[in-house]
Amino acid sequence: MAVEKKDARPGKAAGKESQPLIIAKTPAEEQRLKLERLMRNPDKSVPIPERPKEWNPRAPPEFVRDVMGSSAGAGSGEFHVYRHLRRREYQRQDFLERISDKQKLDEEYIEKVQENQKAAEERTAKRRKKREKLKKKKLMAKKAKLESQQGGACSEEESSSSDTEAEEQEDDAEVPSFIMGKR
Repeated sequence: MAVEKKDARPGKAAGKESQPLIIAKTPAEEQRLKLERLMRNPDKSVPIPERPKEWNPRAPPEFVRDVMGSSAGAGSGEFHVYRHLRRREYQRQDFLERISDKQKLDEEYIEKVQENQKAAEERTAKRRKKREKLKKKKLMAKKAKLESQQGGACSEEESSSSDTEAEEQEDDAEVPSFIMGKR
């Protein structure tokens, strides 16, 4: 018969080593210890807390039974009731102000994003127009080069070059600082 040793501490399984108690001195060390504990068993799921719900004021009652009047003879306890009602109303007003501020900020953000998209689209359109003109210019230069190689007259070259110069003068976009393909 085999006799098993029992651990003197209750709640501990036999054969398991106990981890030494390490007290973290800095927040970084505390985080490192937490990560080490999580990585001991990577198959175990990690609980990720959900975002806390936003505070909402309590809904007003449908029927108010204890309405305080302006009659004389109110007891000293009525002040505390009034104070709680006043505090609750101030909280409700603050909540409504915060919500309106948040909505205003959201609207401003959406408006700013739309303006940025519009400005980006305008820049893209301007650059697209510039690329198309440059493409046409290159195409005209190629045609002129082919015509000159085929024995075209000098006057045709001069007329095509004067056409490209006229296009450049019409173009209100900046002249590119370099032309690809030319050496």
